[in-house]
Amino acid sequence: MASQIQATVYQIDGSPLVDPIQVSFLTSDLLIKEATLPLFASVNAAIFYYPVTSNKLQAQVFYVSETLTDLLTAANVGSTSQVQATVIEINSDPQVPAGVQYTFPVHNIAIFEYIDAITGANSNIQYKNKTYSVTETESDLVTAANLPILYSATFFDTTLQTNGGATTANQVLINSTQAANGFTLTSNRINVTNAGTYFLSLGLQLSFTGGASNYNVTIWYTVNDVIVPNSAFTFTTTGAQNDQTLATLTDTIALTAGQYLKFYWWSQATGMRLLPTAAGSNPTRPASPSVNFSIFNVG
Repeated sequence: MASQIQATVYQIDGSPLVDPIQVSFLTSDLLIKEATLPLFASVNAAIFYYPVTSNKLQAQVFYVSETLTDLLTAANVGSTSQVQATVIEINSDPQVPAGVQYTFPVHNIAIFEYIDAITGANSNIQYKNKTYSVTETESDLVTAANLPILYSATFFDTTLQTNGGATTANQVLINSTQAANGFTLTSNRINVTNAGTYFLSLGLQLSFTGGASNYNVTIWYTVNDVIVPNSAFTFTTTGAQNDQTLATLTDTIALTAGQYLKFYWWSQATGMRLLPTAAGSNPTRPASPSVNFSIFNVG
């Protein structure tokens, strides 16, 4: 859950600003509504801010350029702090137009089943001193409020990676992102954006060429450049030229925001390498990266 979100404010209550300003808001103290302003074409939402009494920003409305969807996404990083609903009445007063999208702080609301066949309401959300009749059902809102936030990523490498020597720890190079939510790739390392428990899977396409008497390959990984205990696995190829073997490393580990992962491999066979394969034909086959890495949160 994000504690604060930032927005670009163009107007506060009924007072337009000469220049837009950046303001951050506690996610537990705000309600967001789809909104437009004739004076500012850039405005897409209104933030109704209800902080503690001592806060000078109490009970003000901030008109911002960010969309409701973008603000909701920012607020729900890590876990759900805001839930979205379609409002048709407030305190039994029909809204014009009906069906405006709002978001509500999940830790400061009560949700009641309330079915009105005429208005289309299926539940009421109680927030502060107002009751919002919405089209979503009570069970759907509870489910949305309790949804876990899923983070996952897949990265890969398209280059041939050779062995630096019989006594060298070769860092696994990773140069491409297939998809990433909650992770970034910089300088061959995987950066973690959010704390959690993660399952990770690394695949290396080993290929042997040249002479050797030991065809073993050991792979392992580090967190913030510290070797993870018991993370090493050893694989072997045959002595056949250009023989290929898929080596895989899997693990489950608790990580904190800002930590990063690196992977390494070692082989006494100096002709060992990580080999990408080009796309093929007859039949049509996709290219194979030399390295493939996937990660997702499990808690």
